[in-house]
Amino acid sequence: MSIYAILLSGGSGTRMGAKENKTLLTIGGEPAIVRCFRAFQGLTDGAVLVTRAGEEGLFADTMRQYGCFPLAVVPGGEDRQASSLRGLQALPADAEIALIHDGARPFVTKEIIRRVIGSVTACGSGVAAVPARDTVKRADREGRVIETLDRAELWHMQTPQGFYVRDLLAAHDAVSARCTDDAALMEAAGYPVQLVMGSPDNIKLTSPEDLRMAHGMLTPRVGTGFDAHRLTEGRQLWLGGVKIPYEKGLLGHSDADAALHALTDALLGAAAIGDIGQLFPDSDMKYKGISSLILLEEARRVITELGFSIGNVDVTIVCQAPKLAPYIPQMRESIAKALQIPVDQVSVKATTTERMGYEGRGEGISAQAVAVVFR
Repeated sequence: MSIYAILLSGGSGTRMGAKENKTLLTIGGEPAIVRCFRAFQGLTDGAVLVTRAGEEGLFADTMRQYGCFPLAVVPGGEDRQASSLRGLQALPADAEIALIHDGARPFVTKEIIRRVIGSVTACGSGVAAVPARDTVKRADREGRVIETLDRAELWHMQTPQGFYVRDLLAAHDAVSARCTDDAALMEAAGYPVQLVMGSPDNIKLTSPEDLRMAHGMLTPRVGTGFDAHRLTEGRQLWLGGVKIPYEKGLLGHSDADAALHALTDALLGAAAIGDIGQLFPDSDMKYKGISSLILLEEARRVITELGFSIGNVDVTIVCQAPKLAPYIPQMRESIAKALQIPVDQVSVKATTTERMGYEGRGEGISAQAVAVVFR
């Protein structure tokens, strides 16, 4: 069963007072649209991004910066219904199920997505929704109550909304009226629409209050890391994922990159899932001589699968020699690529101990790191 996501990102952000597309607003270290994209990774065969006309390049560059690669980035239409159709038309020919999701809902979870997929395969449709909590009144234009609706029968629609691609395309052909979402379109075309439980946290960014609520829903967590290795002859010197020309290198089971080891520990500590020795034990020969960039990438994968997003990281390398300043920009780029975050969220510094201690005597190099993650 081939399953694809269609992420709708045509919101202007005007009602939020934002100067940019609201799905590009940063939530917990990542743009809202990136958080959406990551939620669908591993559960779908790919995603199509639908943006406002003229913003395709901006979105493609932003997604690439965070290590996200949609199948296509296409311009939307004059309204949501037209944009949804543009997304459908951009899917591969073998696409069977489409999950349409608002790019302004950055807190969708894999659990919700799984429920939607399960409902589509079982019932032909699956729409995330939450039951109405408050009493709902129907009123006239002057605000006078006409009737009290039965709350037990009322639901608030969310996304993703999942259907078979063939059914969605047929509904677009059959219905000329403009519908506010794909569930309404399918209902108008005569298809049954099955609701599944969404979440009150699966909010849509519409107003400034929503943005404040979104930031309040995130929990920042901080982790620290420290590592030190002895300098020895006959080894290459790797720091921050960069090979440094020097007559000595660091001794260790892997490439002994103390900077990346400290950073990996900081990330694992922020997520409270142990340390680098537990995840990559030096008793395992498959890690012998391995690039520490690979270990850092694996740590990123593990914590993002647990629902964490990376905010910013800061690494301090302590050594008397060699001089590292010329290599720091390359280190920042290397770390940013491994963590799939922009380089401006990565800080690398180098300092000496004024010839004190083992670093000052040239016996070894140490590194400290701090990482902030959000969940």
